[in-house]
Amino acid sequence: MTFHRHFRLASPSLLILLVTSLILTFQGTLPAHDIPGDVTVQAFVKPEGQRLRFLVRVPLEALSDMVFPTYGPGYLNFERARERDEFTDAAMIWMGQEVQILEDDTQLSEPSITAIKVSLPSNRSFETYETALAHVQGPLLPATTQIVWQQAMLDVLFDYQIESDQSEFSIRPSLERMGLRVVTVLRFLPPNGPERAFDLRGDPGLVRLDPRWHQAAFRFVAMGFEHILDGTDHLLFLACLVIPFRRFRALAVIVTAFTVAHSVTLIASAYNLAPEALWFPPLVETLIAISIVYMALENIVGANVQRRWTITFVFGLIHGFGFSFALRETLQFAGSHLLTSLLSFNIGVELGQLLVLVLLVPTLGVLFRFVVTERTGTILLSALVAHTSWHWMTERWEVLNQFSITWATFSRAMLTGAMGWLIISLLLGSALWVGLKAVQATPNPRQST
Repeated sequence: MTFHRHFRLASPSLLILLVTSLILTFQGTLPAHDIPGDVTVQAFVKPEGQRLRFLVRVPLEALSDMVFPTYGPGYLNFERARERDEFTDAAMIWMGQEVQILEDDTQLSEPSITAIKVSLPSNRSFETYETALAHVQGPLLPATTQIVWQQAMLDVLFDYQIESDQSEFSIRPSLERMGLRVVTVLRFLPPNGPERAFDLRGDPGLVRLDPRWHQAAFRFVAMGFEHILDGTDHLLFLACLVIPFRRFRALAVIVTAFTVAHSVTLIASAYNLAPEALWFPPLVETLIAISIVYMALENIVGANVQRRWTITFVFGLIHGFGFSFALRETLQFAGSHLLTSLLSFNIGVELGQLLVLVLLVPTLGVLFRFVVTERTGTILLSALVAHTSWHWMTERWEVLNQFSITWATFSRAMLTGAMGWLIISLLLGSALWVGLKAVQATPNPRQST
């Protein structure tokens, strides 16, 4: 009884001590600070002689596992940090040991740090390689500088030993752990040739800084193949083409018309011939949805081969713009092989379409033979596609309505310049071809008599 009474009396004090110990212990295991949301890394890669220079700037707060000495309201303590080489340690842990640079597909050994300094966020020296190099090799900030450590920038110059500056170089940044959304603005300065700029988001994998034509071609074939299989709207459009026409001869004409059309506008867009207005992408996405609705409804009413390939050609021009939007962020990997990469992307798209046809045609054949009649099945499947694409159309139309588009702005963007003449020529050529086919199909009265 006495023990129980003493325990009850002492329990508040013991509880306070226990909670305090747990709080102190838990605080000791917390990370240095939270992972930042958006992080932008600026970097230059420049091979020269038998040395490759990797010059990089990162926000100090992105090095989230590091604890930097501070004083007052969070000002960076330069003297203590420099005495302990904490900036150097942080740079090696987060960049020197993480970033992989390859010479002729062989990873370079760990670099050495030849210059490092903390900079103010207002510093603009990283606009060019020359100014950034001069800045990082210049005098350090005075130890009395008062800057909150979360606002400071860390500039580091890494040097790698290489065999020759004429080698092929690749990089795997591996900086995605620095923030929730990491963008690496990388500029490669080859000894012979123009500067190449890259805008890398998250983990881009291995990036070839100056790819050979076959390396670029292989990458873009894979991207085209993956894009057509990931693009639900393109797959539904292709399904609408296949449902009523499952014979090879009819499909060959229709799919070829689609391929030629989207290739033209895709290549034209890559060469900056497409409108750059902000309303153009949502307009194209809306028209793509409309094209699927139209094809599905035409299947229900009754499709004609002669009319189908012509309409497919016109809609293919629109889908080509859609493909170009997917390529905007990836053309940076083409190097100097832009046309090769575009053609390779098209090859990948065609391979993906061929795979869809190989799987879809026999599947529909089995469905229409053993499950439902061809006409009923065509109506049911087309109605399902029309329902889905109608929702897409209305959603995209709402987005498009947020832009103020007048006929003057539309005609100025679409019907002037090279793109306008290109589209008009293609449409006139299609109309002429259809007219010739119609004339050839008209029976000759003399022959009938």
